[in-house]
Amino acid sequence: QVQLVESGGGLVKPGGSLRLSCVASGSMASLYVMGWFRQPPGKQREFIATISASGGTIYGTSMKGRFTISRDNAVNTVYLEMNSLKFEDTAVYYCNARGGVDSFWGQGTQVTVSS
Repeated sequence: QVQLVESGGGLVKPGGSLRLSCVASGSMASLYVMGWFRQPPGKQREFIATISASGGTIYGTSMKGRFTISRDNAVNTVYLEMNSLKFEDTAVYYCNARGGVDSFWGQGTQVTVSS
C-alpha cells in the first residue's frame, strides 16, 4: 500500500505560478511511477505528466511547456511546477502512484485560477 498526500493548491491569479507537492509513504514508494492528473469542474479527469523512479518523464500533449514534473526520491516526494496559469487550469489536482497492477491516488488539492 502507498499513501499519497498532496499539498500546495490554492487561489492564484492568471499568469501566476504554483508548485504542488505529493508525499508518498509506504513500502517501495520510491520505486513507483508517479504522476499528476487533474479534474476540471464538470469534466473528466485528465492526464498531466508522469515521472519514473529514474526520472524519465511523459507529459500530456497540452501540458508540456507550462508544467514541469520532478521528484525527490530521498523524501519520496513528487512535485508539479505550474507556470503561466490560466483560468482553464482550475481543477482538483491528483497525485498517482503506479507499480505493476497497483495504482494509488491521493485525495486531491484544489487549484483555482481567478482574478
